Amino acid sequence: AEAKDHLTTGFVGTPYLNPVLSEIGNNELAYKLLFQKDYPSWLYQVTKGATTIWEHWDGIKDDGSFWSADMNSFNHYAYGAIGEWLYRYVAGIGTDELEPGFKIVHIKPQPGPGLDYAEASLETMYGKVESAWRRSEDNGMMIHVTIPANTNGIVVLPGANQLGLLENEVPVEQSRGVHSISLVDNGVRLQLGSGSYQFTYSL
Repeated sequence: AEAKDHLTTGFVGTPYLNPVLSEIGNNELAYKLLFQKDYPSWLYQVTKGATTIWEHWDGIKDDGSFWSADMNSFNHYAYGAIGEWLYRYVAGIGTDELEPGFKIVHIKPQPGPGLDYAEASLETMYGKVESAWRRSEDNGMMIHVTIPANTNGIVVLPGANQLGLLENEVPVEQSRGVHSISLVDNGVRLQLGSGSYQFTYSL
């Protein structure tokens, strides 16, 4: 029973913590967990020189000793779901529940504290999906997205307002690939045809 509990909380529970926090609207706490450096955390591993995800939070301990001589992988899937959170929530790349396989691409970035720039790409059967965002010093936001050929995109620009929203330096209403524009609670929702887009706006 003890081993089962350890597996449940370690391998199953922890990786889903950040996605669940972002999903229920507590994105700031999810970012706080991302940037935590104390043990146990993902960045604790980075402070010890990690470039991959370890099997154990303390694969290398503070004193330099190893967690175990056996079963101590330094490139392991166990906590790797943090990567899924980074591309699904931070970069915001997702698929449509009714059109699986990225026939309809959803991009809904969720910027948070401590991060001024994020970029992610994902290869799909239709081609590469890209999402990148960058905050500027003058309280502006730039979001770049690529929607592959033979697909459509639904993009939510966080904190945007239609007034002053530009796509490739022209008003978004004049962009050829933008099929519809609507205001939502957390920004502006766009339906896009395939292509690459660069949106800029003030927060």
